[in-house]
Amino acid sequence: GQARRARSDWMKIEQQRGISVTSSVMTFAKDGIIFNLLDTPGHEDFSEDTYRTLTAVDSAIMVIDAAKGIEPQTLKLFEVCRLRSVPIITFVNKVDREGRECFDILDEVADKLALDVCPMSWPIGMGGEFEGIYDFARNRLMQPTGASKEFEGKASEHTGLDDPSLADYLSERGLKKFREEAELAQAGYASFALEAYRNGDLTPVYFGSALKEFGIAEMIGAIAEHAPSPRPQPSSIGTIDPAGKDVTGFIFKVQANMDPQHRDRIAFMRLCSGTFKRGMKLIPSGHGKPVSIHSPILFFAQDREIADSAEPGDIIGIPNHGTLRVGDTMSERNELRFTGLPNLAPAILRCVILRDP
Repeated sequence: GQARRARSDWMKIEQQRGISVTSSVMTFAKDGIIFNLLDTPGHEDFSEDTYRTLTAVDSAIMVIDAAKGIEPQTLKLFEVCRLRSVPIITFVNKVDREGRECFDILDEVADKLALDVCPMSWPIGMGGEFEGIYDFARNRLMQPTGASKEFEGKASEHTGLDDPSLADYLSERGLKKFREEAELAQAGYASFALEAYRNGDLTPVYFGSALKEFGIAEMIGAIAEHAPSPRPQPSSIGTIDPAGKDVTGFIFKVQANMDPQHRDRIAFMRLCSGTFKRGMKLIPSGHGKPVSIHSPILFFAQDREIADSAEPGDIIGIPNHGTLRVGDTMSERNELRFTGLPNLAPAILRCVILRDP
């Protein structure tokens, strides 16, 4: 209950400002696959937190507002992804509202990030003329239902863009425009190539509405199918266990007072290899004293639970009183150090000059 209240305080601040103010971790399972979602702040005041969090991910999801396109801070963050060759999946959100032309958004992603773009779905109309989303990969049409215009999971199957049955689901005007745009999109942009995506050279683009649940399942399915499996991050110095059985990880974030009732301090560790067991002793690279981890935390949205075990790619929280710092490597043998975590100076947001002392 205390943890939930503490997180709700953060959420109130985020709702007031309309932005994320702290990186948050959520673990969830879908179709037998464990996903670790790291939600990062998109505002320049919290950019250092975001840059460090990017070192702990295997792939990234770039969320773009259909009306605004790529915002300045989003561009800054994904330039970092490009430098690290992190695979990027793009999700164009809020297509059920009035927005820019889809081609303008795709061209902006291609030009500003120097990425090949591959549209994986396409909206039929926007705003008041929105009639649904067409999934190119599965030839499925997802349409809004009811007064709330939400997607309830029922989709119609078709053989392709030329299928006459589409006329039974779409207006004549909407179908004509959709076919013209979809054919141009498939011909004018790159085809999906797995290696190009994993090398960070191509981004598959999904259109949808997070609020109305359009396109979310398709995007998660793409992550499960195409995103790389957990791998050691970042580069390393020292002896690596060839069998990968030794437990190793690194601290990419430390956050205090997540629970104001107890003034706690949580170090977030990204597990890189081995199977972590609760009660294990790991040695931080900062000093040689082993640390017993008795209460590792897994995060499930606003809830926490004690982790009895964790696998590579998992993010666990380690309560401590200042022992662990950002950049520390945690290992069983203390013969390894991960490198490449950015040590950032604060960005100068405003320069104030006092003319009259």
